[in-house]
Amino acid sequence: MNLTAEKHSVPLSDGNRIPLFGLGTYGDPRTTPRGTALNSVKHAIDVGYRHFDGALVYFNEHEVGQAIREKIADGTVKREDIFYCGKLWNTFHPPELVRPALERTLKALKLDYVDLYIIEMPTAFKPGDEFYPKYEDGRYIYHETDLCATWEALEACKDAGLVKSLGVSNFNRRQLELLLRKPGLKHRPVSNQVECHPYFTQPKLLKYCRQNNIVIVGYSPLGTSRDASWVNLKCPPLLEDEVLVSIAKKYRKNSAQVALRFNVQRGVVVIPKSFSTHRIKDNFQIFDFSLTEDEMKAIEGLNKDIRFVELLMWSDHPEYPFLDEY
Repeated sequence: MNLTAEKHSVPLSDGNRIPLFGLGTYGDPRTTPRGTALNSVKHAIDVGYRHFDGALVYFNEHEVGQAIREKIADGTVKREDIFYCGKLWNTFHPPELVRPALERTLKALKLDYVDLYIIEMPTAFKPGDEFYPKYEDGRYIYHETDLCATWEALEACKDAGLVKSLGVSNFNRRQLELLLRKPGLKHRPVSNQVECHPYFTQPKLLKYCRQNNIVIVGYSPLGTSRDASWVNLKCPPLLEDEVLVSIAKKYRKNSAQVALRFNVQRGVVVIPKSFSTHRIKDNFQIFDFSLTEDEMKAIEGLNKDIRFVELLMWSDHPEYPFLDEY
């Protein structure tokens, strides 16, 4: 695969394409200053990024959309150059709420369509104005929905031209098969966004998805923050790994660039999140070197089968995806 900064997209099963490299735009809305996502996305477009991963529950889609529109207006890019992924949140699984949720994203972005729209989690929450509905005792309020019915509502959104491609996130094999075997399936899921990095290489899920023409999009490709409230701290910091550090020295790169190159080189899309101008630029500098077969095997050998992002607060949900082997 001859990848360049300008050309690094791979085909999706529906005939569309997805860039292998994107920018994650999540930032804690309580601590991220206003305008951060706007400036970061504009900078990323100038650096060469064309793929942006966002969500309604990030509360910054209006800024991401403004950045894209301003860069279209100044002639840096055309709309068709940009690939935007939005997400259906847990409180919008009932079929009648799917299109209104997507329309909220489009209204925030002020765009006519999104390139990819995915079910963010297979775990439905009680519908309503609260994105994180809870009982008085602090437990989350779950909702029973049919993932196949949710998917049919997404298919209707694609048929209406509101979205180009449909996918899922955090689905295990059983949940993917539920959709793939759905009677009357009209549009197959083209992607599954899951945690994926050298300490969690997802070999079995990756193999299954490849067999079914589903592209893996890897979130937390550099590990993640060390926030004990939601991150598994039993896993050591990925970027300090000696194997990654030594390979990085050979290429005069940093361990983050090696970790990103590893996934991209094996056809896994990466969406590292950063609001730092120099990291946004640094992370993108992975197209001027390639890893040898031995180096790829050495990095694969780092797999610990340990998740950073366990989401244990929802582990009692009937559709919690991480109890299955893959």
